[in-house]
Amino acid sequence: MSKTKYIFVTGGVASSLGKGIVSASVGKLLQARGYNITIQKFDPYINIDPGTLNPYEHGECYVTDDGKETDLDLGHYERFTGIKTTQYNSYTTGRIYQSVIDKERRGDYLGKTIQVIPHITDEIKRCMLYLGKRDHYDFVITEIGGTVGDIEGQPFLEAIRQLKWEMGNDALFIHLTYVPYLKAAGELKTKPTQHSVKELQSIGIQPDILILRTEHPLSDSLRRKVALFCNVSPEAVVQNMDLASIYDVPPCMQEQHLDSIILQKVGLPVGKTPELGPWRSFLDMRRNAKEELNIGLVGKYDLQDAYKSILESLSQAGTYNGFKIKTHFINSEKLTPENIAAEITPMDGIIICPGFGQRGIDGKILAAQYCREHDVPTLGICLGMQMMVIEFAKNVLGLKDANSLEMDTQTRDNVIDIMENQKQITNMGGTMRLGGYECVLKEGSHARKIYGCDTIRERHRHRYEFNNAYMRQFEEKGMKCVGINPENELVEIVEIPNLTWYIGTQFHPEYSSTVLKPHPLFMDLIKTIAAIRKK
Repeated sequence: MSKTKYIFVTGGVASSLGKGIVSASVGKLLQARGYNITIQKFDPYINIDPGTLNPYEHGECYVTDDGKETDLDLGHYERFTGIKTTQYNSYTTGRIYQSVIDKERRGDYLGKTIQVIPHITDEIKRCMLYLGKRDHYDFVITEIGGTVGDIEGQPFLEAIRQLKWEMGNDALFIHLTYVPYLKAAGELKTKPTQHSVKELQSIGIQPDILILRTEHPLSDSLRRKVALFCNVSPEAVVQNMDLASIYDVPPCMQEQHLDSIILQKVGLPVGKTPELGPWRSFLDMRRNAKEELNIGLVGKYDLQDAYKSILESLSQAGTYNGFKIKTHFINSEKLTPENIAAEITPMDGIIICPGFGQRGIDGKILAAQYCREHDVPTLGICLGMQMMVIEFAKNVLGLKDANSLEMDTQTRDNVIDIMENQKQITNMGGTMRLGGYECVLKEGSHARKIYGCDTIRERHRHRYEFNNAYMRQFEEKGMKCVGINPENELVEIVEIPNLTWYIGTQFHPEYSSTVLKPHPLFMDLIKTIAAIRKK
């Protein structure tokens, strides 16, 4: 295919309808047909990236391999398709404006008055087209964050309106809306969808395909009605019902011929529908899994989106091991010596979650101590790993003042320290150790056995590190430093070999787990827990 096709996904009526899942599903279906695809997200908020946002505001911050803090939807894109996203797959209003202002300061605009149109919209268009031009993808799928009518999103909608005018049939609009069910009337209502499409049309965008999110099946007559009022062909009105899992969406969309409709509308041959064999096998395993494993997530954010990648990584590993994973949030702020046993004992395994700041760390240290002393299978991620280290220093090495410099700048035993190149940094955003780094695994270690190789690459998002000055003490007492960065000798993995499964990683393994290639650490953790359960 010579020319890149562009698919733009917008949303109306309400947020959280699943534009990211739909975008990922479209990518998966086109990929299954042999097309080379990528997916990008444009968010209308003014933050440069979501790295400084509280997870309660925007959920998890996902990190690409090249070190960009991005929206959590990029995690869905990677999990569904196996593609590797980069800094060029995620943009915000803040980043767009920053680029334009930098150009203005350099004099690139030759004294022009800088305006939203054409300068901001031109920059948006340049960014939207960049990956297609650089890497010659067959399809570039672009999700526009927010909902139609938001004042923040207007420049993005104007930009895609212009692109459609310039590209003709090489561009396609998919619009996702909500069809509510009024229980008192016993009816599904299409008026919100009609109003949303009318809003789009008022700015010059005519959707080619409508995807209707609904909690009840839509009749053919209702879909024909929507098609009539919204100037869309009836077969291009697709329902997106609530399903058992997000992974059921691609087959559901395929059964309604969404991929065939897209190909027809961009002028490509439809051909035979692919079978999605490995994907359907994954779903069959998921449906056949009956027995549950209970995994406790010790953290401070009582919000599923805050730990989205961890939840999905556990779910994927559970499926491949034949189990359903039931996760339980354990609020680390509320853990005490009196209630720790009651919270941890019902769990088959524990994840000590990542995070930043002082709040809730005492509970994470308590959880690490209980799990170590009672041999509970445990994975500590990033800050979770650091809490495992601090707990071990306090209670095994006898360093009662042990802490991280992040939490206590006066500690005499800074077993978690800050790197020299981080000490003078004053900006919060994008200044940590971010993205993929290599790690060499020590021969004979549990981690080496799990990965099945001696060198791995994993993604990071943190500023503080294990203090190597204490390494000998830790190793003599039984906590081994088994993963080391080859460039600067930073400790990436710790484990206690004498326990069944007790591993801490400075990196975030959850960022690298996909549907068809689950992460080995999560796979081995669940496999170990399952074996214990069967005994």
